[in-house]
Amino acid sequence: MLKKRGLKWAVLPVAASLMLLLSGCSQQEFSRGFLPGVPGVTNHTDRITGLWTTSWIVLWGIGLIAWGLMFYAVIVYRRRKGETGLPPQLRYNNPIETMFTVVPLIITIGFFAFTARDMAAIEEPNANPDVTIQVIAKQWSWDFNYVDGNVYDSGIQSQFDGELGSEAALPTLYLPVNKSVKVDLSARDVIHSFWVIDFLYKKDMFPGRTNYMYFTPQVEGTYKGKCAELCGEFHSMMLFNVKVVSQAEYDAHLAALAAAGNVGQLDNKYDRNQNLPGDNPEIRG
Repeated sequence: MLKKRGLKWAVLPVAASLMLLLSGCSQQEFSRGFLPGVPGVTNHTDRITGLWTTSWIVLWGIGLIAWGLMFYAVIVYRRRKGETGLPPQLRYNNPIETMFTVVPLIITIGFFAFTARDMAAIEEPNANPDVTIQVIAKQWSWDFNYVDGNVYDSGIQSQFDGELGSEAALPTLYLPVNKSVKVDLSARDVIHSFWVIDFLYKKDMFPGRTNYMYFTPQVEGTYKGKCAELCGEFHSMMLFNVKVVSQAEYDAHLAALAAAGNVGQLDNKYDRNQNLPGDNPEIRG
């Protein structure tokens, strides 16, 4: 009877915590593990969300068992009034020690296996993408080469007459919906990181080296992007947008870039000194 009462009191803190957690979020937020965005933004986001939420379910299960056993032991085996001396001392318990070794090993191997499986799927190269984009990071903005259309768009530092992060002036990368995309990632000066928040994936960009991302955007909309690697004084202003649009709107954007004279491909020869507000757009890089 006493042990049952102790178990009840051990469960109460856990139940209260879960009630508080569930009452402060929507069903969709909770089911996605509080990750940003909406389901299916790219062909990889549901896979990433599944790995994330499954991992948390397993970890919460382990935590609840551990907390329950801890509170159970604290309550049931506490010193009671009138008791003196030390309780019986145990030197070891082979079954428990074996369990404490084997169970964490199984959990670690399981996490590694599922992570390796999903990473292999996300990183699998696409030899024939529908669209190839080259993204060049620089202190503190972005250049976008639309390789297939032989046009480019060059961004400048997000600082305009005292107005920080002006939304209209941010560089914007256009992508056609439901088309496979290959993104070549490089940097001109220091290490940067390409992160479209709702895509749930980011990758570092190194001077003198090219990294790659492969994905298919599946939901039209405008998504926030930023540099995720501390890259200097104005790192926090290194922002951009991604617009996932119809094929017709994507083609119209490339045509507008060509009409504006942005024909050809930018390279790494320009540095941060050609990347400030008010610079001649003809020499920006």
